[in-house]
Order: sequence, then C-alpha cells, then structure tokens
Amino acid sequence: MAPLKHLERDNPIIDACFRDFCASHGILTVEDFLLHDLYELAAFAERQTNADRLKEGITHMLSLIEHQCRPWLNGMEILEDLHRNKHTLSTGDNGMDSLLQGGFREGQLTELVGPSSSGKTQICMQAAASVAEKQTGRVFYVDTGNSFSARRIAQFICATSDAALGKKVLSRISCHTVYDIFTMFDTLQGLEVTLRSQVQMNVNEYRLRLLVVDSISSLITPILGGSGSQGRALMVAVGYMLKKLAHEHNIAILVTNHTVGAGEGGKTKPALGETWKSIPHVRLMLSRDHRNSNCTISILKHTSMPSGLTGRTLTRKDNQQC
Repeated sequence: MAPLKHLERDNPIIDACFRDFCASHGILTVEDFLLHDLYELAAFAERQTNADRLKEGITHMLSLIEHQCRPWLNGMEILEDLHRNKHTLSTGDNGMDSLLQGGFREGQLTELVGPSSSGKTQICMQAAASVAEKQTGRVFYVDTGNSFSARRIAQFICATSDAALGKKVLSRISCHTVYDIFTMFDTLQGLEVTLRSQVQMNVNEYRLRLLVVDSISSLITPILGGSGSQGRALMVAVGYMLKKLAHEHNIAILVTNHTVGAGEGGKTKPALGETWKSIPHVRLMLSRDHRNSNCTISILKHTSMPSGLTGRTLTRKDNQQC
C-alpha cells in the first residue's frame, strides 16, 4: 500500500506533523496504519498538545481506507469472474450441497448466519473435513473462540478407516487461533505472502481451496459502537482483504456471523449491520429446532440463485452416526 506521504496532496490533514506522529509508532504506510492497534494510537494522540488535529487525522485516514476498500466492478466483470474457473466445493452435507447447487463456490465469500448453538461451527468443520479428504485441498481455519476440534473433524472423515490416511487428511487442515482484529490483519497478510510465493514457485500440490473464519463477528463486534468510524472502516478493510484473497487465489471463503435483536416482523437478523451486509457474495441463515435437532438453512443472498430457498442439513444425531 502507499506511503502516507503520497496522501498529503489531496488530504492536507495528512501533513508532516501527522506523519511524524505515525512514524514514531512505526507507521509509514497505509498498510502499517491498518495493522496497528488504533485504540492505542488514539490514546497516544490524546497526550499530545495537538491532540484534536491528530485524532482528526486518524479519523480521516479511516474514512479514506473505507472508501478505497470498496471493490468496483461493472456487470461484465462480475459475469466474467463468475465463469472464470470458479468451481464448487462440497460442504460435506448432501442437503446443503443440493440447495447450493454443488456447495461453496471458489472465488467467493460465503457467510453463514445463525444464533448460538445452531450448528455454524459444525458446518465449518464438516466443510473443512470434506475439502481436505474428498477434494484433496488444503484448508486454512481461523478459530476465534476455541471451538476448533481435530477430534470432531476426524469423526467427519468417516469414509476411511485407514489411520495413516486419516492423519494425512488432517495434516491438510491448518488451524490458526486469532482473538482480535489486528492479529487477523497480520494473519491474512502472512497468508497472502505465502500464497504469492507459491504462485511464483509454481507450487500446485494440495493448493489452498478453503479459508474458514469462525467467527468473523466475534472479531468485529468489539470494535464497533460509538459514533466514530474506526470500527466500521476496519470491518470493511478485513472484508475487502478476504474477498481479495478469494478472487486472486480462487479460494472459497466461509465466515460465520451471529444474530441479534429483532428485525422486521420480530425475527432475528444478522449482526454487523448494513455496511457488512454488502460484503459477502452469499448469505445463508441457519436455524435449528432443538426439540428434534432438525436444522434448516435458508438463502438470504446469492449471486446466481433467488433468496428464500430453504433446505435441510444433517442433524447432530445424523452426524454422530458417522
């Protein structure tokens, strides 16, 4: 990304004084700015004699990032992207695959929304097991709440009784624990560097095919709130980075989000608000009837299918039989 100095011409607030303040904290580029703990930076700004101007510069930087991170594509580009080597990856569940006409699409970001205990994590691990076993691809799994279970994934790999093969399949799934948005930026940046180097070295064996973030809302919710734009800009930036990875490296990305409050008609709605709503290519709503463990999934948004379609996924009891 561009050095901060390149922004001064069109943004006088990003002057030498502001850049010197940023440089004193190791921030020289827009990318450095994104990766820094901005709450800590704002706290340091408060202690300066020109605190108001510095805080104005921080807010202005965030608004620039939010504006520039919005991807602009015309209709023809979107159609071409849809048909450009974008395969589907099985979710590991026949009902869900049928509903989605094959599964999760490579090159797109799919969001799975649902209340607590609705089965979001189960679907994430099931998809990871399916991609690693049946589609011989690698999986990058970001765990934000200590919910990842190698034992549970091993249970999904029920098509093989060969322990050695099972271990080989599990070795294709790498789990990364992330607890805050700034570590998330570091993790995604490191992944992008690795993927670019693999492209340059022409490494094709067991390429990365699925990236899971369970859950994206637990990283973003703590930085939202108040009247400032910092949290919203960071949310848009991480969404952009995920979509950029999906598009440039042909990866299917699956993120989970929780539900909040009552929306229209008294129903719960996805968290993270209207700004995030435009980021995923596909939004799916998961609900579970705990009386009989039946699980229903509905399409809220899809690039090639009408919203409102519903299907049934495997119940917990079904999965335990594997």
